[in-house]
Amino acid sequence: MADDVLTIGRIGVDLYPLQIGTHLEDVTSFGKFLGGSATNVAVAAARHGRKSAVISRTGNDPFGTFIHSSLRELGVDDRFVTPVEGLPTPITFCEIFPPDNFPLYFYRFPKAPDLVINPSELDLDAIRDARIYWSTVTGLSAEPSRSAHFAAWEARGRLYDSQRRITVLDLDYRPMFWADPTEAHSQVSRALEHCTVAVGNREECEVAVGETDPDKAAQALLDRGLELAVVKQGPKGTLARTRDERVEVPPHPVEVVNGLGAGDGFGGALCHGLLAGWPLEKIIRFANTAGAIVASRLECSTAMPTTTEVLTAMGESA
Repeated sequence: MADDVLTIGRIGVDLYPLQIGTHLEDVTSFGKFLGGSATNVAVAAARHGRKSAVISRTGNDPFGTFIHSSLRELGVDDRFVTPVEGLPTPITFCEIFPPDNFPLYFYRFPKAPDLVINPSELDLDAIRDARIYWSTVTGLSAEPSRSAHFAAWEARGRLYDSQRRITVLDLDYRPMFWADPTEAHSQVSRALEHCTVAVGNREECEVAVGETDPDKAAQALLDRGLELAVVKQGPKGTLARTRDERVEVPPHPVEVVNGLGAGDGFGGALCHGLLAGWPLEKIIRFANTAGAIVASRLECSTAMPTTTEVLTAMGESA
């Protein structure tokens, strides 16, 4: 049976301080959680009852074992997560200064295993058959992951259907993973030719298509042949555009604890709404609310809400 949502990309362990508002040098205890953007999206989709899996790699170490057990506990298929000898499982630390300051410290040295996804190891049938295939820009930052991403897209083809074969690119641009933003623009530009949906904030849209104005960025993405462009505007909410429809939804108000992972909660909820065939306005409201719920919690993966939680927060019945 095909996956509803198949993601590819970052995986690791998040070590988040239990002392909120404290600099790392003064933190005395941490919570350990499954992490990585593509992984969190798969978890978020699973929380909405979707059959989800992730393509990634870990170190052959205890943290890698923890990742497999966490994926299974959270309902995500781990059959495409394999170890890389000689490379440690990545660790990510953060500092938590609500409402909007969450510095991240990535330990992905000498190279992250999730960047050692080889084209020859891909299950192209699973990639072709997945109803939604979700990739992130980080996977384009190094070889052999870059080649694997393009091999997957070539095998999948560029088809769009509201119920099947939606190909999403998360514009998740993180400058610390790239030597040069010009190179990132070049690779993202190539990737857009293979995708049908793009999701990103204004700064990420600038890297992708050279535009920060939300409507201009959305139009530029649609001009590249995409069917849906989603532009996150922070406190101004989210803009979503197709060729025939424009929707702008304000943010869902919450008391922010940790903004990290909110975008991944948004992503998993977006996948659920697309697969459910909901109207675009409801999809974006649902995704905004799911992301806000995650922002009101400390962790990322285990903070992903259920469909009922999100609909209740929206004032709707399940």
